[in-house]
Parts: sequence; C-alpha cells; structure tokens
Amino acid sequence: MDSYEQVRERPGDNEEQEKYYSGKRSNHTFKNQIIILPEGKDIVDVVAGEPGTKSDITLFREYGNKFDPKQRFKGDKAYIGEDVITTPIKKSKNQKLIPEQKAANKAFSAKRIFVEHRIRAVKIFRVAQERFRLNPQKYQLVILTICGLVRFRIGALILPAQISAIPTN
Repeated sequence: MDSYEQVRERPGDNEEQEKYYSGKRSNHTFKNQIIILPEGKDIVDVVAGEPGTKSDITLFREYGNKFDPKQRFKGDKAYIGEDVITTPIKKSKNQKLIPEQKAANKAFSAKRIFVEHRIRAVKIFRVAQERFRLNPQKYQLVILTICGLVRFRIGALILPAQISAIPTN
C-alpha cells in the first residue's frame, strides 16, 4: 500500500482551504491511497479525495476496518506504528543501519515496488497527475474511473462479452 498527493485548485472558502492545505507540498492537495495485490496483479482498494493534511497512517486507520484484522500489508516508513503493516527498518537517531538491515530493506523494497508502478500507471493519465481543475466533488469518481482503466489495461478487470443487439444486415 502507498499514498500520494495531487495538487488541486485553491478552494475559495477559508475553512475548506485550511482543510486541504498540505504543508509537505506547500499547496492544496487531495490525498489518495492505493492497496494492491502482491506483484501488482490487481488494485484491491482505492481511497481518493481525502484532504492533503491527513497522514498516510491516519488514512489507513480510517479505512482499514474494511479488511480482515488478520490481513497483513506492506507499507513504507509513513506507516510505522501500525501492527498489521510491515515496514522497512528505520535507522535510530545517531546510528547507521548495519549491512544486514540494509539488505533486508532492499529485499523489502523489491517486494513493495509494484505499488509504486501501479501509482505510476494511474498518473499516466494527466487528469490524475497535474493540478485537478475539474469540480472537486467529481474527484473520487475520476480517480476510480482511472483505476478501472488501469485494471483493464493490466488484465485484472475482465468484462463479460455482451451479445450485440444490432442486426447484422
């Protein structure tokens, strides 16, 4: 699992403006979280359109109750502190990682890179990459539609063949 932010138009309402301002990006943003199957075979869950001020772990804690409590996830260092999420080893203050820990982090990243590839596949569509200029109420629908197109592209979404009602004269 991983999250990413997308810049949006600055809201006119002051209260909404504060809600969507992300200090990390120094801009007003939407935050999206994507959960995929191992090796990027399918997109399992998408949370789209949350305010950019929310941290990744808070986003997971709000929407993670949809999954079985025994389900395990792999995440980046933004998810440290959650029991069901395996994260890389973080170096302690004034310490360096030993070579075994670096090797473990490298192996962990090799298994988790597929989520970054799926996020890239979503961001191929310009509407999901650049500043979102459409109606903010339609943001979630747009992102979910793009995720459906990505699923179709990778072969995870198989549409049933429909019999055409058009006569063939």
